[in-house]
Amino acid sequence: MSEMWKEDSFFGNQYLNGVNPTLIEKCFKIPNNFAVDEFMVAPSLGPSNLVNELQNGHIFLADYKILENVPANNSVNGHQQYIAAPMCLLWKNRQDQLVPIAIQLSQTPGDPIFLPSDSEFDWLLAKLWVRNSDFQVQEVDTHLLRTHLLAEVFSIATTRQLPMAHPVYKLIIPHLRYTLEINTLARKQLIGPKAFFDQAMVVGNGGIPVLLKKAMVGVNYSSLCLPDSIASRGMQSIPNYLYRDDGMKIWSAVESFVSKVVKYYYTSDEMISQDPELQAWVAEIFKEGFLEYKNSEIPSILESKGALVKYLTMMIFTCSAQHSAVNSGQFDFFAWMPNGPTSMKSPPPTFKGVTTMQDILKALPDVNTTATGMATVWLISREPQDRRHLGNYTNVHFTEKTPQNLIKEFQDKLAKISKSIQERNGAMRQPYPYLDPTYIENSVSI
Repeated sequence: MSEMWKEDSFFGNQYLNGVNPTLIEKCFKIPNNFAVDEFMVAPSLGPSNLVNELQNGHIFLADYKILENVPANNSVNGHQQYIAAPMCLLWKNRQDQLVPIAIQLSQTPGDPIFLPSDSEFDWLLAKLWVRNSDFQVQEVDTHLLRTHLLAEVFSIATTRQLPMAHPVYKLIIPHLRYTLEINTLARKQLIGPKAFFDQAMVVGNGGIPVLLKKAMVGVNYSSLCLPDSIASRGMQSIPNYLYRDDGMKIWSAVESFVSKVVKYYYTSDEMISQDPELQAWVAEIFKEGFLEYKNSEIPSILESKGALVKYLTMMIFTCSAQHSAVNSGQFDFFAWMPNGPTSMKSPPPTFKGVTTMQDILKALPDVNTTATGMATVWLISREPQDRRHLGNYTNVHFTEKTPQNLIKEFQDKLAKISKSIQERNGAMRQPYPYLDPTYIENSVSI
């Protein structure tokens, strides 16, 4: 990591195969508050031009607008920290690499736009600010909210509404193991007052609740269902998107398994719509987890086998594969602090052509803050002591022969996926192991 972090290709690749792979989206029109023009990006695009690349679907956007007006921590070593809400424009180049071509460190039109053709230190500092912003969004929105807290909602509703003999309870309970325990620890040791986030993150000390509230508005059913998320962001065809490729294999395997279990227990759509325990369960999740926000399109009732299959697939994928994708690689990517600064001690630059290496060093976190950040990402990304990888159902819940055979079929399918991922990774400079089924924990347990 320390050898690659300055490379533009590595910077861009993290949007595809890093620990925050769901933010980036295809860009067909430059936002009005991001005044990138042909002249600015001409040195990056070579013989092509911005209009053609936009039309050809080769331009992508990472927008951190969610961080706008989030209060910055003022208690890291007793000093005020600083936060930005940048926009980063990226291009799929002719080598099929995703590289940044323009960065604006605010949502304010007219602010400086940093370019690869700028001075080395101007460009490096702009990228550091983007990486800092990505760290905040990844930890609070992508990781905490969209896996840990959603899994907690699923867990509580399941315990309250589904009897242990219910087939849906039997299907999902292995994917809720230890979730309440780890979230209780997280509230105390990570996001609580004077906890790790307060000590090291720019959104600590008051910023986390604000960011969580803003992030919750963006949680919708499409964003939680991998095929829909990929389509809505226009990410179906970009090459080397291993999170998408591996994730779709896992999603399909889970969906096939869930579908066969559902069809075994529910022989008609009417059985689902008339199942009072199932309907109470999904209604509670909608009410308590999604605050009955109808624009989220989260189901509040389930009326068909297809609807139930999709819902359960989303739930199992969120609690297992999605958590692995956004959690397991944190130490790999963030242990080298400049690749994921937890906080910034100086305000974002407002001028170009004046940045020095000393300015960069002054902006980066102090040594003790860096150590706290490293310890935190090591702690939350290490393997559980008694891990149970995806499909490993040690506790027997299904006693009938048919679902037991379906579990074995699911395990065999996951084993084939694992073998293909490991063979591919063996030939890669930068492997992507986080969605290898043997790497995926059944539940949010760390």
